[in-house]
Amino acid sequence: MTDRLIGAAHGLSTTKEGAEPVLAMVIDDSSAMRLILGRIMRSLGFDVVEAPNGAEAIARLQSGAMPDIALVDWNMPVMDGLAFVNAVRREEKWRQITLMMVTTESEQSQIVRALAAGAHEYVIKPFTPDAIADKLALLGVLAY
Repeated sequence: MTDRLIGAAHGLSTTKEGAEPVLAMVIDDSSAMRLILGRIMRSLGFDVVEAPNGAEAIARLQSGAMPDIALVDWNMPVMDGLAFVNAVRREEKWRQITLMMVTTESEQSQIVRALAAGAHEYVIKPFTPDAIADKLALLGVLAY
């Protein structure tokens, strides 16, 4: 079964009004994790752009990429996920981006810090594709 068929089998929709695909940015220093998350997001019908750290993600935003959602790891070199969330929230033009932390950081205090900084949701690794889909539906970027 192809990735697109998996998303269709779940009755999921990720198109904006006007049938424009929804763009997801996957930000993680692990190429394996970017591959996994990218595959999940594509299976749900998203177009995907990737960045290996927060600084490169900011550069992509500055060059015109405007994701509807960003899946953000916490622990990355150059610029970590929390710094990325703070940077995005400081810029008016990026405030509409939905931010979901996807990280191994599982302490309650870290979750609170990320949500207080402006992340909308938090997923702790390891996760299942269904857990990602459920969070996306909860955020309103994925319609069941």
